[in-house]
Amino acid sequence: MENCEVILAGFGGQGILFTGKLLAYAAMLKGKQLSWLPSYGPEMRGGTANCHVIVADEPIGSPIVTKPNILVAMNKPSLDKFEDSVAENGYIFVDSSLIDRRVERTDVNAVYIDSTRIANEIGNKSLANMVMLGAVLKATEVFSLNEIEETMKKSLPAKRLSLVETNMKAVKEGYGLV
Repeated sequence: MENCEVILAGFGGQGILFTGKLLAYAAMLKGKQLSWLPSYGPEMRGGTANCHVIVADEPIGSPIVTKPNILVAMNKPSLDKFEDSVAENGYIFVDSSLIDRRVERTDVNAVYIDSTRIANEIGNKSLANMVMLGAVLKATEVFSLNEIEETMKKSLPAKRLSLVETNMKAVKEGYGLV
């Protein structure tokens, strides 16, 4: 998938904004046009958070995504809020660890990933976003695993570079599930 409009949504603290930043930074490294628009409640941790990311070949007119072709729903309120907005034949990625319902639409590609459970098994529940990112990469081919790993190495501060290996382990775990 070359051009994409993405909404990542969940609770604050689930790495929604970080995942969006990774996608935006990967787009920049690839020479694409990009937009990254974060939104979060005043609570930040535990409140709602979503992030709009656009990756395109042409200039972007507005950073607001109204008809995403990729939705990542990390909690039920996010799925409830954004499911109807997804473009026909788009993708809805659902964290089935935290969401107890199926996607109601039949004109989209629903992908269920038990990302929170898998992250717990890896040893860190905060890696659920990286597990989900791996699934998104495999299903949509928006970026390769190598591009995301390079993005992490170039975008993370020096004191966080030690996290690349752990994050990539989670990304590869999610990648293998699709």
